[in-house]
Amino acid sequence: MPSMSSKNSESDNVESTGPITAATDRLVATASTFDVEALAAPSLCPGWTRAHVLAHVARNADALTNLLKWARTGVETPMYPNRQTRNSDIEATAKQPADELIEDLQKASDRFASAVTELPAEHWQREVVTGPAASGQAIPARRTLWLRLRELEVHHLDLDAGYTVDNWPDMFVRRALAETIRGFNQREDTPHFTAVIDGATTRIGSSGQVVVSGSARPMLAWLMGRTSGQDLQTQNGPVPDLPAWL
Repeated sequence: MPSMSSKNSESDNVESTGPITAATDRLVATASTFDVEALAAPSLCPGWTRAHVLAHVARNADALTNLLKWARTGVETPMYPNRQTRNSDIEATAKQPADELIEDLQKASDRFASAVTELPAEHWQREVVTGPAASGQAIPARRTLWLRLRELEVHHLDLDAGYTVDNWPDMFVRRALAETIRGFNQREDTPHFTAVIDGATTRIGSSGQVVVSGSARPMLAWLMGRTSGQDLQTQNGPVPDLPAWL
């Protein structure tokens, strides 16, 4: 997939297709090692097997492809018609035999890649709306690239199959950590505490005595709800209970 040009260096590094291609290849390589038993094993997503995670990633590729079609044609094309359809599609996809599930994932990823290639450069700033039945957030089409990369990296971890936070690319960790902290600071249900990340201090909320310290990768995994914070250190109390990441 070709890279998109951008006016700022962060977008050049993150909102490009090279990282998506690499992340897709890594995920497919891991998934290709699974047999029936491995696919049926629990993932880090409560209630989901590894097959469910892979099915979700496949259907997410199609959902984001819909948003790129929306941006290309100007015709409203939601990610999913409704939440029920989204959930039933994931369940149906997860029931496929292992080789068919992996092929489905690869083909869906290829469709997304083609949609990226087909979108004219002047349409990347067009606004589309996320969520079932376009019920979510309005975003520029270019943000679909970041959403896809985030999906691939986080759910690769969720497979619990040897891909760990140490495998996350540096640029993904930097952006995901900044966005996650910003998102929690915009919510009313976030506990208030201080995070010390690789020696840098940032406030979560406006007050609070608890201090949570650690390096960027375990901090991000905890904020995203992928760990209990066991690799972090605290002062003035236990690790806070966080609301759902998304």
